[in-house]
Amino acid sequence: MFFMSKHFKTYSKIFWAISFSVFFFLMLRITLKYIPFNSNVAFLNIKQTEVQNVKPYLAIFYIHVYSSIFTLIAGFTQFSKRILKDNKRLHKVIGKLYFYVVLFLAAPSGFFIGFYANGGLYSKISFVVLSILWFSFTLIGFLKVKNLNFSEHKYFMMRSFALAFSAITLRLWKVIIVYLFQPAPMDVYQIIAWLGWLPNLLAIEYYIYKIKK
Repeated sequence: MFFMSKHFKTYSKIFWAISFSVFFFLMLRITLKYIPFNSNVAFLNIKQTEVQNVKPYLAIFYIHVYSSIFTLIAGFTQFSKRILKDNKRLHKVIGKLYFYVVLFLAAPSGFFIGFYANGGLYSKISFVVLSILWFSFTLIGFLKVKNLNFSEHKYFMMRSFALAFSAITLRLWKVIIVYLFQPAPMDVYQIIAWLGWLPNLLAIEYYIYKIKK
């Protein structure tokens, strides 16, 4: 039984590492479409009203896109037991970078563009709440480690990364919903605005509950 459990954990880690790598590669491809700066490519094609009429929108959008891709890389490395055990300094450096990028770039820019989200009021509320929670969990996680409360630090950073991972899950849900149900475009945005991050947070809360129990 122990042998099977040990191998199951190993295979699970390999599966999640491969899955994350694939989805991260797809996210990177999306991000690279915005290099060089172009205001009418990919997602920005349907945001021309904001690009033309809201002066800071384009700059803040680019800040969000580029900083968010970094948080995925940084967050994924932070939960490596090997790095934490063998190279605590690297864990600390990457953790600080993640903290500053989320609090000063990714979350505030997400908060701003959330007010201009497609899908109407429901979508806007979702993205604004997402940004506030992301900011809050990251800040609390940082304060916990400053107070040497390492277990709570870990839990809050897990919550933070669960929300950062919404950049991937949102797009995954979009593909699934469009393929299965083919709803109207604005209906899709209203649905994935919540599906992108709420299940992530519920899943991580259940995982934390199981750890504590």
